[in-house]
Amino acid sequence: MRTKLLAVLATCVAVGAATLPAAAINSYNASPAPERTEVGAFMALWDTTGDGVPDRFDWVCSGTMVDRDTYLTAAHCTDDWPAGTRFYVSLEQDVQSLLDQAAAQGLTPAQTAAAFVQAGHAVQGDPHQDPAFPGNSADSHDIGVIDFATRQTDPADVWSFTPATLPTAGQLSALGSRALDAASWLVVGYGTQEAVRGPGGHTHPGGGVRMKAPVDFNALNNTWVRLAMTAPQGNGGACYGDSGGPNFVKLGGKLVLAATTITGDSPCYATNVTYRLDTPSARTFLAPYVALP
Repeated sequence: MRTKLLAVLATCVAVGAATLPAAAINSYNASPAPERTEVGAFMALWDTTGDGVPDRFDWVCSGTMVDRDTYLTAAHCTDDWPAGTRFYVSLEQDVQSLLDQAAAQGLTPAQTAAAFVQAGHAVQGDPHQDPAFPGNSADSHDIGVIDFATRQTDPADVWSFTPATLPTAGQLSALGSRALDAASWLVVGYGTQEAVRGPGGHTHPGGGVRMKAPVDFNALNNTWVRLAMTAPQGNGGACYGDSGGPNFVKLGGKLVLAATTITGDSPCYATNVTYRLDTPSARTFLAPYVALP
């Protein structure tokens, strides 16, 4: 059950209720990604005290627009929130600075969420996840979406972006490990940096800004792609808050959204474990929301 336990991290870290790892973009070999306008921050407004009043509005995960009104993320990002939680997507480059500005103005979390929507910094949507989540180690079914189909405003009404290209059925298997190893891979997300050692133990600074980093192919499993994040090889990688975010591979000169970040090692130094999007289970879940290639 290690995959399930690690997968819940991005959401639980945001709620402050977990001690296990998931995945964000490392500081080494990484750079801002203003051109990746299809990648956005998963945001939530929720009540942490149980008194019925929302007291936190924050980014918690990452994800990608796969058509004008479907934002692809991880099921552990949409799962197990308090009643009344509201969900949003922001395609802004620097979400954290916008949150800091709202805090400096003394806005409450609910006021901040309303201001984000009014100013076009976020759009509210409806979460859906694979009903088979959390599955098992063979297939976690860790896939979800924020859907805007029934909303008056969708992200395409607010931002200009080209939806990500999804893989065809079984495309990664057909290519095989050798071709995937020769291809260029890129991880994108809004998460924190790798662990920094201090007097109180490890901390993970940063986050809330869209970043990108190269990663290397490691292994292909039935539902997983394992990617290497080791700095000496020129790689960056994913960390806390990058869960649900895209891992692109360049095939035939075009970026394909091959997999989504799910988990990895707790200090975020070595491995990004990602959920394949060309498998029958992923495609079955996505079919009602997006036209699949």
